[in-house]
Amino acid sequence: MGNGISAVLPLMSRMAEATAIEDVWALASDYYATQGFGLANYGFTRFLHLRNVGDPDDAIFLTTGSAEYARFYFQNGFYARTPVYRWAVSNVGSCTWKWVRDAYEAGQFTPDEMDAVRQNAAMGIVAGVSISFPETSTRSKGALGLIADRGISTEQVEAIWERKRDEMLAVAHLMHLKIITLPQPKAKRSLTERQRQALEWVADGKTTQDVAVLMEVSAAMVEKHLRLAREALSVETTTQAVAKASLLNMIFQRVEKAPMVGKS
Repeated sequence: MGNGISAVLPLMSRMAEATAIEDVWALASDYYATQGFGLANYGFTRFLHLRNVGDPDDAIFLTTGSAEYARFYFQNGFYARTPVYRWAVSNVGSCTWKWVRDAYEAGQFTPDEMDAVRQNAAMGIVAGVSISFPETSTRSKGALGLIADRGISTEQVEAIWERKRDEMLAVAHLMHLKIITLPQPKAKRSLTERQRQALEWVADGKTTQDVAVLMEVSAAMVEKHLRLAREALSVETTTQAVAKASLLNMIFQRVEKAPMVGKS
């Protein structure tokens, strides 16, 4: 095993043991910053259709950029206009952005993509790496964009990637695989403890009356919890709510307990 991979093994262990998306992201993005990629963008959806990621509230968007940049890039949909997004949803693997520069100079992009490249350049975003992760579902897609720091040229990124590719990919794949197993911290998609419990009992095949007995509440209260869960998840039926909550890792999640005194 190469020295580079060996050096990141402690980092990967911490990522594997993390219990929150923000912790995994912080560990990975801090690592990439040390490699010359201080700005990083990550996205994942389980509801991809063609090039559409589905309801943004069901997707994961992470960036090391400012809140203003996050609004511009994700909420305003700028990412979907970029050539690297088109590449990511159509491919699996990794590449530097040399092809973007070459295609732009040759005028091979659509007018909208050409404009997106110019807007990125105006912000100092000219070189980087894209990683499009393999998925088992045709509706899922995850991708990571690593933006080179100002002053780092496309040729320098090529050299970094040639030297550190395996190491950087290993961190990226573990980050992605860990993130997609964890609950998404989205206010619009949050469930109360009782709503979560009701959905879990339904997922176990229990009837409303069964759930009422198990939760020690009335059947009407169970129905209320299920209705509010459907509203939170933006679905029509309880069956859909169970399926979506499962996809978004919102039910049957292990609750972390405080460590016992004297235990490691």
